Amino acid sequence: MANIIKSVISKGMRQAGNAMREEAGVLEIISRHRPQMTFLGQSPFVTNDTFIAPTASVIGEVTNWDQSSVWYGAVVRADSSHPITIGFTSSVGEGSVVTTLKKNATLLTGFPPVTHIGHYVTIGGGCVLKSCRIDDLVVIGEKCTILEGAVVESNVMLEPGTVVPPYAYIQSGQKWGGNPAEFVSNLTTDESENIKKISLENHQRAKEHLLEFLPVGNTYVHLEDLERQQADGSTP
Repeated sequence: MANIIKSVISKGMRQAGNAMREEAGVLEIISRHRPQMTFLGQSPFVTNDTFIAPTASVIGEVTNWDQSSVWYGAVVRADSSHPITIGFTSSVGEGSVVTTLKKNATLLTGFPPVTHIGHYVTIGGGCVLKSCRIDDLVVIGEKCTILEGAVVESNVMLEPGTVVPPYAYIQSGQKWGGNPAEFVSNLTTDESENIKKISLENHQRAKEHLLEFLPVGNTYVHLEDLERQQADGSTP
């Protein structure tokens, strides 16, 4: 009941503030979007060198290890009492969704329906991961789907568009693809060595993006330009 009252009051205050700004002709420049959001008392854990894109959403009981990154438009949502872990130097690509089963759901294996993403894992854009386990050193191509109970061992590559069905098991050192996922080939030595390189390249790119945002970057310059243009009446 207290949460409902708090929500109603907060909404009323936001609407009143919006009406006052509109009446005063004030242009609101700062977005209300929160890349990190506490949910039912559970807050994301993010290190200083984790990059969370300004349009991403990391919600609830999520742990981001050092040098991990969540890119633009991605959603990592742990709002059902099942945690999500994103490992060291791992990345969640643009528009991907990482989540878990519902609050009271259980896996047929008897394990809790958490989502675990290991170290040096690269998740391409547009992927969906739900209550699965991804071990270290894995490349997941764009628009892949990995469903509940699935396990992907270390040193694995998934081709773009791969659909890993519930409770599937993908062994180490292999490449899989298709819908449903099927064995394609064993990884070559070059492919295996390239997995970590891809992860490190993503981290380096994430560092560059991270430096563009406050308090280190120059975002404030763009804000000052917009404010100056507004004061001069040069913006619509």
